[in-house]
Amino acid sequence: MDKNSPFQTYDDRSDAATVAPRLAALRAELTKRGLDGFVVPHSDEHQNEYLPANAERLAWLTSFTGSAGAAVVLADKAAVFVDGRYTLQVRAQTDTALFEPRDLVAEGPQGWIPGHLPAGGKLGFDPWLITANGAAGLRHAAERAGASLVACDCSPLDTVWADRPAPPMGQAVPHAMNLAGEDSKSKRTRVAASLKKSHAEAAVITLCDSVCWLFNIRGSDLPHTPFVLALAILHTDGNADLFLDEAKRSPELVAHLGDGVRLAPVSAFTAALDALTGKTVLADPATAASAIFDRLNKASAKVKPAPDPCQLPKACKNPLEIEGTRKAHIRDGAALSRFLCWFAREAPHGGLTEIQAAETLEGFRRATGCLSDLSFDSISGAGANGAIVHYRVTRSTNAAIHSDQMFLIDSGAQYPDGTTDVTRTVIVGTPTPEMRDRFTRVLKGHIALATVRFPEGTIGMQLDSFARRPLWDAGLDYDHGTGHGVGSYLSVHEGPQNISKRPVNQPLMPGMICSNEPGYYKTGEYGIRIENLVVVTAPKKLPDGERPMMAFETITLAPIDLNLVEPGLLTDGERVWLNAYHARVLETLRPLVDEETRAWLEQATRAV
Repeated sequence: MDKNSPFQTYDDRSDAATVAPRLAALRAELTKRGLDGFVVPHSDEHQNEYLPANAERLAWLTSFTGSAGAAVVLADKAAVFVDGRYTLQVRAQTDTALFEPRDLVAEGPQGWIPGHLPAGGKLGFDPWLITANGAAGLRHAAERAGASLVACDCSPLDTVWADRPAPPMGQAVPHAMNLAGEDSKSKRTRVAASLKKSHAEAAVITLCDSVCWLFNIRGSDLPHTPFVLALAILHTDGNADLFLDEAKRSPELVAHLGDGVRLAPVSAFTAALDALTGKTVLADPATAASAIFDRLNKASAKVKPAPDPCQLPKACKNPLEIEGTRKAHIRDGAALSRFLCWFAREAPHGGLTEIQAAETLEGFRRATGCLSDLSFDSISGAGANGAIVHYRVTRSTNAAIHSDQMFLIDSGAQYPDGTTDVTRTVIVGTPTPEMRDRFTRVLKGHIALATVRFPEGTIGMQLDSFARRPLWDAGLDYDHGTGHGVGSYLSVHEGPQNISKRPVNQPLMPGMICSNEPGYYKTGEYGIRIENLVVVTAPKKLPDGERPMMAFETITLAPIDLNLVEPGLLTDGERVWLNAYHARVLETLRPLVDEETRAWLEQATRAV
């Protein structure tokens, strides 16, 4: 990518007018194949959240461009499934006369299929795009309808996608030891030891963040995420087969990987699965493609379903990764403060737009000289657009930022030493009492989570209500998770940890990086979200305590808009936290910003 070109573009990537002919073409192909329906997930062979252009099948078919969803196409009806972040976006982007919007979480394809797929019908799916668990759910749903699920060797959608882009071929590059903190051989040996304990002889690794972490490599195959598209098989001796196309390799990369890594093209992956005959092979049914399990079973391998063995050690960052992330957040906080100062100066005059704001923030991040990419398309939402949780501004939706209006900016950066994700909501002009009330309740929830202490074994779901209670007290809530994992110059959204209403059973552990992002959204008027990243600290005995307790260390540094805070709603403890946080923001960032930003920062971090 040209380093002088913008990382974020604002062109509309969807056109509802194209939905009808594409849907008709797919239906014609299904009829030709004797299929009564087809499932189209938002995924690729690696279950990536952000997809290369050649894998944007859901967007091509439905015109919906969100980062999660699915569609089911039958002969006489079709549905598109989205979660709470995208309920407004999907209706704006797709032709709802052709695709009925449905709830991805509460219902999903598995809940919809039994009542709509005709008895005796055949429902097709691409087994490389749906996990083993996902395929099992679809099979059960089809059987409840008195129908059957059919794995398609060649996707009917790919057949009718005439102008499908070529797959990306970005170079894989080494991720230096002074950033990774542990060499690949050590990681492979450590994970291989866990395989031995589970009595497995090999593990199939399909998630790109696992592959990149295990081999200390990064790439540019995906937007905003430094992944290289590759697959791997790890053996219990610590050696591994890495399936990486030759166009992505370099002499430097080969030297970096060393003798313990055998390189092969991605096209050799299926043959390597076939060669695992008789071996006990670990594969993750929640993340690995159904086709992999089918292939291993056909080869008479002994398949051991278990979580990806790289995900947990990857999530628990080592001291060098945490230190790098802290440095990235200081750098990013200075850039964000420069932006917020600029915004406070310019917005009251009128004339600013959502795109101008996003472009200006990207410019301040570029000015650090360390920016590799944004970590996702910035969510730059004025007024009602801020109420669209994952709003993406385009040339056609670009709104002016008006006085007495809230503005929400959710953005992040990819630096070689760390990944950032931060949301700030600010007021232009004078907030209403309701705005101040809602903002302060969100802030109270944010502080409650930031200051919570919890024993070992605690899962995110047990902490989620801490952030929601101030809103619940007023009969309010929000429809997204409170926190997600964040990678170390990897994905801005990573597992296995999570803080939400969903019962994710992975305990929070020291070194994990999570977001803390409660919010509130009033459809048609405004949105509020306050997001910082936090690191889980090591267990520590408290004075007079009986059990060691873990906590969160906040690492994001940027002012929270005090013009939206209602001090009377804050407790003394919440006021102490806010003042201490702002004192740390000022002390850390003051030497890194220009004189104008410094003066603004002193006012923006004043004691409450």
